[in-house]
Amino acid sequence: MIRRPPRSTLFPYTTLFRSWKNIFSVFHLAASDQDEAIVELAFQTTGKIIGDETFLKGSIYEKFFPALIDSFQDAVKCLSEFACNASFPDTSMEAIRLIRTCAKYVADKPQMFKDHNMEDLHVPEEDRVWVKGWFPILFELSCIINRCKLDVRTRGLTVLFEIVKTYGCSYEPHWWKDLFQIVFRIFDYMKLPEQQLEKAEWMTTTCNHALYAIVDVFTQYYDVLGNILLDELYVQLQWCVRQENEQLARSGTNCMENLVISNGAKFTEVVWDKTCLAIMDIFRSTIPQALLTWTPEMTDISQEDNKMDVGNVQNSTTNIDINIGNSNSKLSNVKHHSNIISNKNMSNSPESSRKILKSAVVTKVSSEPKMFTGLLIKCVVQLELIQTIDNIVFFPATSRKEDAENLAAVQADMLHRDLHINEDSQQREDQGMYPFLSHSQLFKLVDCLLESHRFAKAFNGNQEQRNVLWKAGFRGAAKPNLLTQETHSLACSLRILFRMYGDESQRNAWPQVQARLINVCHEALEYYLSLKYEQHRDAWTNLLLLLLTKLQKMSDQRFRAHASVYYPHFCDMMCIDMKPELRAVLRRIFVRIGPAFSITQSQQIIQHVQP
Repeated sequence: MIRRPPRSTLFPYTTLFRSWKNIFSVFHLAASDQDEAIVELAFQTTGKIIGDETFLKGSIYEKFFPALIDSFQDAVKCLSEFACNASFPDTSMEAIRLIRTCAKYVADKPQMFKDHNMEDLHVPEEDRVWVKGWFPILFELSCIINRCKLDVRTRGLTVLFEIVKTYGCSYEPHWWKDLFQIVFRIFDYMKLPEQQLEKAEWMTTTCNHALYAIVDVFTQYYDVLGNILLDELYVQLQWCVRQENEQLARSGTNCMENLVISNGAKFTEVVWDKTCLAIMDIFRSTIPQALLTWTPEMTDISQEDNKMDVGNVQNSTTNIDINIGNSNSKLSNVKHHSNIISNKNMSNSPESSRKILKSAVVTKVSSEPKMFTGLLIKCVVQLELIQTIDNIVFFPATSRKEDAENLAAVQADMLHRDLHINEDSQQREDQGMYPFLSHSQLFKLVDCLLESHRFAKAFNGNQEQRNVLWKAGFRGAAKPNLLTQETHSLACSLRILFRMYGDESQRNAWPQVQARLINVCHEALEYYLSLKYEQHRDAWTNLLLLLLTKLQKMSDQRFRAHASVYYPHFCDMMCIDMKPELRAVLRRIFVRIGPAFSITQSQQIIQHVQP
């Protein structure tokens, strides 16, 4: 039976088209067999019927496709079954290749699908090529992704998105909704593997790969997809970021960044509002609040009735209550009559009682690594989100180059040299999404950054809590800190506010910007002066260089408004140990304060007065 189709080439295929469904049904059964000879022969026969991209002209499908179109969905399903046979991975890969060949048939012969089965009134003519052609291909590829092992499902995922990217230009808008329902099944939590290791592998590989591919497709066809699927995509990105999988969480923030940078110029005001709201939701849902409240779970043992003394354990009923998270797990009534440990064993082996208590402590501690992992991932996501906002607003690497230029300028000033800096800063700024954001949207991003900054500041200042976490094994050998989050979030918020402060298009918001800047800078300087450790102050070097350099470049009127508030802090800063670069830029601030507040005369006036 398996050999019959290639031998029947002498018969007119137009008279056999009703039998092709049955033929592919037989091949479908053979595809799932464990006998290599049967599977190989069935697949070879299927390949001769369908052909491939190199030998299409010699295949039965190419010669007699109009007569065989009724069996097209059966053929694709048959190939999917070959691909899902885990015993023959090489055949699986070849089957996926043939599914891609089937996509070429649909792309080259769309009119045949439209004209086929005209009496079916349930499917509109313009949708027949989707229902009869594209949808079966994409659906079966999604089945391969969900059923197969890593190598095969990765290949299936690659081919699925290759087909979408290549032929998506012919898809109708409502077809895309069906397509993304298929694609988003990859992230369906209920369909993920039950085993924890398999679930982690799925998220790190398949979900991660799919996420980047989805954003690529979205960018390629944004004009069509932006109005119909952007909300669903943002929901999916938020889901990825909230999972306890560091790679997937990082990918979620990176994909958000890529999506916005690639398409932000096309965003409407409404879309930007949705984008800022999505970023705010991710920010606030990933702040690791438990870092400030976590305490070690204690083993509650009654001091009177349940002594840890071995002699008391021998002859008493021991009740051990173990608190894990919010639940109470009780090892109740471990008596000398227990079926597990006999009275004799307990009296003769004091170590047995220690084992009971040790097992209870192990059970208590076992939940802590998982919780710490989740907290660490949230810390990572916070840093990624801060960098994402910076890259979106100012374009990647712009802020890093600005920090380097500020430092180089101060060092050159210390050596009394003129430093030539390439005037490409404006060009870099124009590449970012800043021009497309309103002042209210920028303020929302600043609020998120400041919220992250203040949380990190509260944690870094809580020495007792940091010691508790350190002793419990959180973050290894050194006491945990959030210095990078503390400084980078504040630096990004200051960059946004300073950019708005010098932007003529934001003139109406200048009073708000100035008030926010003064409050934020005042708070920052006050906090810096309160720091006790040199390492902590050193982490603020680039941040203070940014603040003082921006202040130095202000107009006289603005400079006076700011310096009058910060002056006491500047005086206090001279009394603490600072890096030479900070002292140099602070000196320039004091030199300017003199003429700005008419304390001293400017150099020009002095030269004019001299005889």
